[in-house]
Amino acid sequence: MSWGTELWDQFDNLEKHTQWGIDILEKYIKFVKERTDIELSYAKQLRNLSKKYQPKKNSKEEEEYKYTACKAFLSTLNEMNDYAGQHEVISENMTSQITVDLMRYVQELKQERKSNFHDGRKAQQHIETCWKQLESSKRRFERDCKEADRAQQYFEKMDADINVTKADVEKARQQAQLRHQMAEDSKADYSSILQRFNQEQWEYYHTHIPNIFQKIQEMEERRIMRIGESMKTYAEVDRQVIPIIGKCLDGIVKAAESIDQKNDSQLVVEAYKSGFEPPGDIEFEDYTQPMKRTVSENSLSSSKEGKPELKFGGKSRGKLWPFIKKNKSPKQQKEPLSHRFNEFMTSKPKIHCFRSLKRGGATPEDFSNLPPEQRRKKLQQKVDDLNKEIQKETDQRDAITKMKDVYLKNPQMGDPASLDHKLAEVTQNIERLRLETQKFEAWLAEVEGRLPARSEQARRQSGMYDGQTQQTVTNCAQDRESSPDGSYTEEQSQESELKVLTTDFDDEFDDEEPLPAIGTCKALYTFEGQNEGTISVVEGELLSVIEEDKGDGWTRIRRSEDEEGYVPTSYVEVYLDKNAKGAKTYI
Repeated sequence: MSWGTELWDQFDNLEKHTQWGIDILEKYIKFVKERTDIELSYAKQLRNLSKKYQPKKNSKEEEEYKYTACKAFLSTLNEMNDYAGQHEVISENMTSQITVDLMRYVQELKQERKSNFHDGRKAQQHIETCWKQLESSKRRFERDCKEADRAQQYFEKMDADINVTKADVEKARQQAQLRHQMAEDSKADYSSILQRFNQEQWEYYHTHIPNIFQKIQEMEERRIMRIGESMKTYAEVDRQVIPIIGKCLDGIVKAAESIDQKNDSQLVVEAYKSGFEPPGDIEFEDYTQPMKRTVSENSLSSSKEGKPELKFGGKSRGKLWPFIKKNKSPKQQKEPLSHRFNEFMTSKPKIHCFRSLKRGGATPEDFSNLPPEQRRKKLQQKVDDLNKEIQKETDQRDAITKMKDVYLKNPQMGDPASLDHKLAEVTQNIERLRLETQKFEAWLAEVEGRLPARSEQARRQSGMYDGQTQQTVTNCAQDRESSPDGSYTEEQSQESELKVLTTDFDDEFDDEEPLPAIGTCKALYTFEGQNEGTISVVEGELLSVIEEDKGDGWTRIRRSEDEEGYVPTSYVEVYLDKNAKGAKTYI
């Protein structure tokens, strides 16, 4: 089958068909290009999605990714990032192997098609020119034959006419012969042109047109084959990334299978375990015996008569905190003192027993605001970080020492004295870090030994508070009741004013009547009251409650008639005799 023999007369239709084929190829190129744009856009969206859900550095989210489920999710995000990369590979390969290649081929195809049809038109023009020559010689031969025939008839007519002179007859005879000669010449020319035209026409339809159409057919078949190969490449580009995409999906499955719910549960325990022991059993209270409150009131009555000096945790009662609320007798009118007290409380921010110790970001250096177990973890982490810094500084010191030795051996390389300042600075940093490490290791040993309170040496090492406020703040830092979002940000000047005001209040508090007991409490943990206004208790000890927690995290209790003070509310379990239904526990 050949277009040259089968379609010898379909030049115009072949021209339209080949143009349609080029349009189809350009349409396929546009399709592939849009596919590559979609792949790039999809990959970009996947990367943005993966980046959006990645944990932010130095944020709380990073701590959450210690759980296996969160780790699996993080692995899924990373695999999706690789998955997006494979779609970018698809786009790049389709662009380089299909789009660019086909666009170059289309330009070549257009040029080849233009050349082939130009040759075809040239052959058509040549055969048309030959045909026109043939028609012209034919018309000339026909005209000469007619002229010769008329000349012959005129000669015969003149020859038959007796009235015509001999000269006229001879002239008519010569004219007839001339016309006959011209007809013979036209016949010969026509015959020659006809033969030449037939030869040209045969070559046109059997040689030139078949060759041209054969080239056009081959060009069209190459185009069809090329588009088929491009479609195979299109599929192969996708197939090449399927194994890698499969690995990405396998990675997601593997990450999902690595989720360990038991391990996550254990991590929750490690993250939130306080280290405290659960409270013990509540002892039975025999109400058939005289109530403790009656005894307490009798004791208060007797003490009121004698007015003995009460002691709070071995301290003078005159050392009570000036902002502790006291019940005053209606008979006592001390307006100047109240006026001064109100001015003090309104002029400065109100202190709730240092309840807001953490508000403002001032976290205790020894992490004493945390439960024991969490404190131990924080201290251990701090010790590890300090050891890493020490190792880093030590390596730097060794490097400087080696460089100094090199300078000593080869003075032309540098001045050894120039490294002395840097070496001294690094040595000083190492010493400082070692002191810090010893300090935190002491606190860590204290926590791991389950000591009831920090030693005086450790408190001195903390350096958290200045000399004027250290006694007051240290015990509140140990208090587990401190609000998680609170902090103490009072200035030095305010605390100085507080101490001055305390002296003014001493005489006023000495005249107060002892408060009656409003309930009982049981100590859940041992507390050493080492500051003014506090009282030491032992775990399991029963005491009387004389003032509830007013929201500052402290409860006022009494051990005997002359020994009372404040303890952290979280360290005791309170049972009110009145104003409460059942037992009310502050934890």
